Amino acid sequence: MKQFLIEAIVLTGGGGILGIGVGFLIALAVKSATPLPATVTPWSVAAGFAVSVAIGLFFGIFPARKAARMDPIISLRYE
Repeated sequence: MKQFLIEAIVLTGGGGILGIGVGFLIALAVKSATPLPATVTPWSVAAGFAVSVAIGLFFGIFPARKAARMDPIISLRYE
Protein backbone atom coordinates (compact mmCIF):
# COMPACT_ATOMS: atom_id res chain seq x y z
CA MET A 1 0.00 0.00 0.00
CA LYS A 2 2.84 2.33 0.86
CA GLN A 3 4.38 1.89 -2.59
CA PHE A 4 1.14 2.80 -4.38
CA LEU A 5 0.59 5.84 -2.18
CA ILE A 6 4.13 7.07 -2.76
CA GLU A 7 3.63 6.60 -6.50
CA ALA A 8 0.39 8.61 -6.39
CA ILE A 9 2.03 11.41 -4.41
CA VAL A 10 5.07 11.56 -6.72
CA LEU A 11 2.93 11.64 -9.86
CA THR A 12 0.58 14.32 -8.58
CA GLY A 13 3.47 16.28 -7.09
CA GLY A 14 5.19 16.24 -10.48
CA GLY A 15 1.95 17.34 -12.10
CA GLY A 16 1.61 20.09 -9.51
CA ILE A 17 5.14 21.34 -10.19
CA LEU A 18 4.51 21.21 -13.93
CA GLY A 19 1.24 23.12 -13.44
CA ILE A 20 3.01 25.76 -11.36
CA GLY A 21 5.58 26.22 -14.12
CA VAL A 22 2.87 26.55 -16.77
CA GLY A 23 1.03 29.02 -14.55
CA PHE A 24 4.15 31.16 -14.24
CA LEU A 25 4.62 31.10 -18.01
CA ILE A 26 0.99 32.08 -18.64
CA ALA A 27 1.22 34.91 -16.11
CA LEU A 28 4.41 36.12 -17.79
CA ALA A 29 2.77 35.98 -21.23
CA VAL A 30 -0.33 37.85 -20.02
CA LYS A 31 1.83 40.47 -18.30
CA SER A 32 3.93 41.09 -21.40
CA ALA A 33 1.09 40.98 -23.95
CA THR A 34 -1.59 42.96 -22.11
CA PRO A 35 -1.75 45.85 -19.67
CA LEU A 36 -3.21 43.52 -17.01
CA PRO A 37 -1.15 43.09 -13.84
CA ALA A 38 -0.58 39.33 -13.79
CA THR A 39 1.38 38.11 -10.78
CA VAL A 40 1.70 34.74 -9.08
CA THR A 41 1.52 34.95 -5.31
CA PRO A 42 3.33 32.46 -3.06
CA TRP A 43 0.14 31.44 -1.29
CA SER A 44 -1.51 30.49 -4.58
CA VAL A 45 1.50 28.36 -5.53
CA ALA A 46 1.44 26.61 -2.15
CA ALA A 47 -2.32 26.12 -2.25
CA GLY A 48 -2.24 24.73 -5.80
CA PHE A 49 0.55 22.30 -4.97
CA ALA A 50 -1.16 21.19 -1.74
CA VAL A 51 -4.47 20.61 -3.53
CA SER A 52 -2.71 18.64 -6.27
CA VAL A 53 -0.98 16.32 -3.80
CA ALA A 54 -4.11 16.01 -1.63
CA ILE A 55 -6.22 14.95 -4.62
CA GLY A 56 -3.59 12.41 -5.63
CA LEU A 57 -3.44 11.03 -2.12
CA PHE A 58 -7.22 10.93 -1.77
CA PHE A 59 -7.78 9.12 -5.06
CA GLY A 60 -4.71 6.92 -4.55
CA ILE A 61 -5.90 5.40 -1.28
CA PHE A 62 -8.67 3.22 -2.76
CA PRO A 63 -6.59 1.58 -5.52
CA ALA A 64 -3.62 1.19 -3.17
CA ARG A 65 -5.75 -0.49 -0.57
CA LYS A 66 -7.33 -2.77 -3.15
CA ALA A 67 -3.97 -3.71 -4.67
CA ALA A 68 -2.39 -4.34 -1.27
CA ARG A 69 -5.15 -6.76 -0.30
CA MET A 70 -5.00 -8.79 -3.52
CA ASP A 71 -3.25 -12.13 -3.71
CA PRO A 72 -0.48 -11.78 -6.34
CA ILE A 73 -1.13 -15.24 -7.77
CA ILE A 74 -4.82 -14.55 -8.33
CA SER A 75 -4.18 -11.13 -9.85
CA LEU A 76 -1.64 -12.57 -12.32
CA ARG A 77 -3.92 -15.47 -13.26
CA TYR A 78 -6.89 -13.17 -13.93
CA GLU A 79 -6.00 -12.28 -17.52
